[in-house]
Amino acid sequence: MSDLVPVKRALISVSDKSGLAEFARALVNEFKVQLISTGGTAKFLREQGLTVTDVSEVTGFPEMMDGRVKTLHPKVHGGLLALRDNAEHVAAMQKHDIQPIDLVCINLYPFEKTIAKPGVSFEEAIENIDIGGPSMVRSASKNHRFVVVVTAPEQYEKVLGDLRKHGGCTCEKHRLKLAQQAFAHTGAYDVRIAEYLARTEAPASEQRLPVTLKLSLVKKSDLRYGENPHQKAALYIDDAAASAEADPTAEASVAFATQHHGKELSYINLLDADAALGVVKEFAGPAACIVKHATPCGVATADDLPTAFRNAFAGDPLAAFGGIVALNKPIDLATAQAITSIDKLLEVIVAPSYATDALDLLKTRWKNVRLLEVGPVTQLSTQHSALSTDLLIHTISGGYLVQQRDLLGIDEAEWEVISKRQPTAKEMADLKLAWLACKHVKSNAIVIAGNSMMYGSGAGQQDRVGACRIAIAKAGERVRGAVAASDAFFPFPDGPQLLLDAGVTAIIHPGGSVKDKETTDLVDQRGAAMVLTGQRHFKH
Repeated sequence: MSDLVPVKRALISVSDKSGLAEFARALVNEFKVQLISTGGTAKFLREQGLTVTDVSEVTGFPEMMDGRVKTLHPKVHGGLLALRDNAEHVAAMQKHDIQPIDLVCINLYPFEKTIAKPGVSFEEAIENIDIGGPSMVRSASKNHRFVVVVTAPEQYEKVLGDLRKHGGCTCEKHRLKLAQQAFAHTGAYDVRIAEYLARTEAPASEQRLPVTLKLSLVKKSDLRYGENPHQKAALYIDDAAASAEADPTAEASVAFATQHHGKELSYINLLDADAALGVVKEFAGPAACIVKHATPCGVATADDLPTAFRNAFAGDPLAAFGGIVALNKPIDLATAQAITSIDKLLEVIVAPSYATDALDLLKTRWKNVRLLEVGPVTQLSTQHSALSTDLLIHTISGGYLVQQRDLLGIDEAEWEVISKRQPTAKEMADLKLAWLACKHVKSNAIVIAGNSMMYGSGAGQQDRVGACRIAIAKAGERVRGAVAASDAFFPFPDGPQLLLDAGVTAIIHPGGSVKDKETTDLVDQRGAAMVLTGQRHFKH
């Protein structure tokens, strides 16, 4: 018995209309499919010159209740759920004049985009919870033996390919695969709604992480290898995020980057590229960051991007070998010339975009460097978010550790100058850069900075004194007149004493140690300045 099912009637109702005109036109012109649709989709298809039957004509009922009720009807769901080889089902269809629907093309109300909009009201969010769409998707998916379900524009061409290959029919293997994707899609959609409603139960300051956390991930690409060549690796993205890949308002991400050049990406490439991009998102003006092993080895801001890159590279040229570079402004020819002038190998360059001549120059300079375009890079919020919806997840043996993303930047309302001497304007500017850079350095972290660039860092140390020594060594002679940041308080004055002895003139750290007064007294004795942030930036 053949598993091929002809497609004669298709119900189409989509929010995202990209590629729809071509898909629907092919269904009609190549396969003589009857189109059924609703509201805005029906209007769109008619504007393309296609004949469309309104759902209300099929059901005999008008759309009502502001569109809340339009497809929830036996003539829709009976046409989707009926088993075509079951005599009782066929008899019921004939008795109630229910016609089979062979293809459903649905993408859901844009709930996630709606709640991401600044100032969106609870009422608007609720109205963007799709009911009819998921119901039809689930009905069609359950009955995939006879119905093909399409939930994303990127599926259109493969569905048409299946129809062309089989003379206007779909095969069961393809229908099953699409049903699997459809259930994953509606599952992820419901999770987003549940998470949003959970966050509305209490004021932001009292909200907690969800009691139940469900992940729905789809593989975006296989990677060259994992942390080591013997480990396989792949990039997965959130199922809901997949539909937002082309969203111009989405935050820049290496997960959705366009690769213009270079070898296949590896697991470490993406980890480091994400880390570098995270650093330059902290700054509004031109900024550059070079990362090695998920930790910045060079960070700088400047009035122009070429200078920012040159200063970031100068921060630690030795560590920059094989590094990953991120910039927060489009790369023009002058910036590309600055990048290609260095004598070190780079693995990945991440930028919002590339001028054509800049791209050509970079491709010529390095055969294998990966050039990633991530779209516009906007500055992260400089104020703490009470509950970031973007969660960070780490696996441990037998479980998962989940936390909010650290979006705290410079929160000067919480800062306090506790030294007798106030920082100079230049010191304060450098303290801010050091503090933001320190946020991204592995704990225990010390950052030494000056002239809008990072001079050196001590990263991932078991003790803060050791981190101070490494940062001083990295900074070299530049430490004199520089400033320093610590991601957590100094438990004893020994770390600050090393920094001050080396020539540091101002220090910023969270405070909170029982030895804070001793540290402050030492700073005052040396005529230096000290700022307490009251907030910590551990990064493990």
